[in-house]
Amino acid sequence: MYFNYDHLKFLYEPFPIGLAKPLMDADIYQQFIDNWPEQELFKSMPQLGHKYALSQKFHSKQYHDFIKSTPVWRDFHSWIKSDEFIDGVMDALKDKNIDLGHKNRSVMQRVRKRTKNLAKGSLAPTGAKLKARFEFQMMPANGGHILPHTDTPQKIVTLVVSMMRPGEWDPAWGGATDMNMPKDITQSFNYLNRYDSFDNMKLLDSFEFTENQAVIFVKTFNSWHSVRPMQGQASSAMRKTLIINIEKPKGIVL
Repeated sequence: MYFNYDHLKFLYEPFPIGLAKPLMDADIYQQFIDNWPEQELFKSMPQLGHKYALSQKFHSKQYHDFIKSTPVWRDFHSWIKSDEFIDGVMDALKDKNIDLGHKNRSVMQRVRKRTKNLAKGSLAPTGAKLKARFEFQMMPANGGHILPHTDTPQKIVTLVVSMMRPGEWDPAWGGATDMNMPKDITQSFNYLNRYDSFDNMKLLDSFEFTENQAVIFVKTFNSWHSVRPMQGQASSAMRKTLIINIEKPKGIVL
């Protein structure tokens, strides 16, 4: 168990978004920071704003090689892929009156269900098993940003975990995760996830970029969020985050 949701607090309108801080034991958090991947492993993603990504989708070989060769991340990767992680997030949300219909089931329960289906001659799945993955992400303090969007329909829950040493980040640079609403109300519905400009958005609230925290939100038709262009023009610092997604299986849209 890496994450602690005891201090999780939520806003509910126009979509559920909250903050868990502190998220991790300080010693474990420091291990992650000390073993952050080098920038040359990342892929530049200019089409989404100004950011760099390293994940099973972006620079996949570099990502998997890094995970396998770095024990602290290898163990964390195994945990993220486990039912324990997904069950923990869903239970934490349910405690805040955000019930996404997830049912915790043991391995034995899933095997029994599968056996019953096979006995009936059915190969139907035993339920839409959720999956989780994470991405290393960086954005430069000098102009880094992510355009307003709502996330793809496959995603259910996202955790934005800040990765920074004490005093490494100047709040004047920005870097907050912003909660938005379109100025034109007819553009609110964005289930399929088009990107839009900052000029078209009204800023509703911001979650400051600080150490050892997770911004957690649920993907909805109007979960507009972004990171506005940062103002650290004289700095070479990077806004480092882990982006953790819980997702539906491929082929299941609604």
